[in-house]
Amino acid sequence: MRVLVTGAAGFIGYHVSMKLLETNNLVIGIDNFNNFYDPKLKEARYKNLEEFSYEKKNIFKMINGDIKNQSTLDNVFGEYKPDIVINLAAQAGVRHSIENPSEYIQTNLVGFANILESCRKYETKHLLYASSSSVYGGNTNMPFSETQSVDHPVSLYAATKRSNELLAHSYSHLYSIPCTGLRFFTVYGPWGRPDMALFLFTKSILKKEPIKVFNHGKMIRDFTYIDDIVESIMRIMKKPARPYKSFDTSNPIADKSWAPHRIFNIGNSTPESLTEYINAIENALGIKAKKEFYPMQPGDVASTFSDCSNLESFINFKPNTSIKKGVNEFIKWYKNFYEQ
Repeated sequence: MRVLVTGAAGFIGYHVSMKLLETNNLVIGIDNFNNFYDPKLKEARYKNLEEFSYEKKNIFKMINGDIKNQSTLDNVFGEYKPDIVINLAAQAGVRHSIENPSEYIQTNLVGFANILESCRKYETKHLLYASSSSVYGGNTNMPFSETQSVDHPVSLYAATKRSNELLAHSYSHLYSIPCTGLRFFTVYGPWGRPDMALFLFTKSILKKEPIKVFNHGKMIRDFTYIDDIVESIMRIMKKPARPYKSFDTSNPIADKSWAPHRIFNIGNSTPESLTEYINAIENALGIKAKKEFYPMQPGDVASTFSDCSNLESFINFKPNTSIKKGVNEFIKWYKNFYEQ
């Protein structure tokens, strides 16, 4: 299959692209290589992907471009005519969205609308796109289910991700584009983002510097290991969304549609406290952390917890990697990558 992966040099995009390439799919990657975090990490990911390039194995092509540019997308879609599009390009980070809202409007809204337009014009067979657990906002009814309301976001980042879901549904309805939204729950693992807690904590602990622990360590997160995310995407990719024939428009339900559009939670369904997460990092490093406690940050939520029963019944798989195993794998990668 010809698969277009946007954000291919990003954390999730890199892992998805590698899995697709290892299973002999033709992958066209797009990334703008921005400096939201150290670009050297993206460059290192790209170097690994380049082993599959047209010059070496003839199944990978990277486009240095931005989804905010419709003409760039039209050129890529026109030349490569992807069967499947996996949109993982976005401006990430809840707190960054509070300080730089325009970046999120341009990339997460305008950029995603451009993706939808290209999928329409070039008749893409299946669009998968990254949403987020953050869409559940101020909801405290755990576990989070796709049937629940997601109309009360507490960050602009969350609002853009919910907007993506609504835009995708409208395109599914109007143009019969099979679209599947993926609500990721706190993804972590090797090659992860430097602005995420696991990366920040590991770096500070190794330097014997204090770590900032927000909400006084009482945060609860559904930490989900990257390999489980990739496996879920690989299975969903092969099952394009179809209309739910029994949909009752007089009594609409949130997780299905008369249009070919579906949304799935992808989480470990085993919420852990931030304190337990830090303990796993300390155990993997063999070093105790120096902790500084702070109140909750604006735009954050106290807890996340995924109900993945819909996912499991649809693809016969559910994320299940423990934080002990996942954190250990990250620490091994970190020490190797940074030669520590």
